[in-house]
Amino acid sequence: MGEHKGDSAETAPAFADRERIMRMIPHRDPFLLIDSVRDIRVGESAIGQTLLTGSEHWVPGHFPGEAIMPGVLLIEALAQTAGVLVVETLGMIDQGQLVYFMSIDKARFRRRVGPGDSIDFHVRVLRGRGKVWKFWGEARVGDEIAAEAEYAAMIILRDDPRRPGAQ
Repeated sequence: MGEHKGDSAETAPAFADRERIMRMIPHRDPFLLIDSVRDIRVGESAIGQTLLTGSEHWVPGHFPGEAIMPGVLLIEALAQTAGVLVVETLGMIDQGQLVYFMSIDKARFRRRVGPGDSIDFHVRVLRGRGKVWKFWGEARVGDEIAAEAEYAAMIILRDDPRRPGAQ
């Protein structure tokens, strides 16, 4: 697993609120899809959380009168939760890192999710070394799996000249 360079595992926060999340990943409203991350186990797992209120940007158009959270947003929320876990594991808070998807495999959508649902995004590290990480994630509403996927991501500092779009 990745080497934890920040706080020791005993003192690392087991919880991240939106303010801390925004210090860890670059996402902002309306695309920050998680409200908090709890049960952070450095180098191993974490659980992101969000409560769908009905005021989310996708509600009016997906689908009018029958709002359903798009599956791609469920996968994105899993990835955001994983990003927080990686940043915490590597002790990289406030370092301006970006997280890029490398692959999404075995994605399955099993249950509709919409306003009023509270979603837990369970992520588990399958492999983590340096900048490349692989995860298994499940979006759950209560005890029901709404979506699941295996995915990989790369973490890059904003000032890295090798990042996509760098000048």
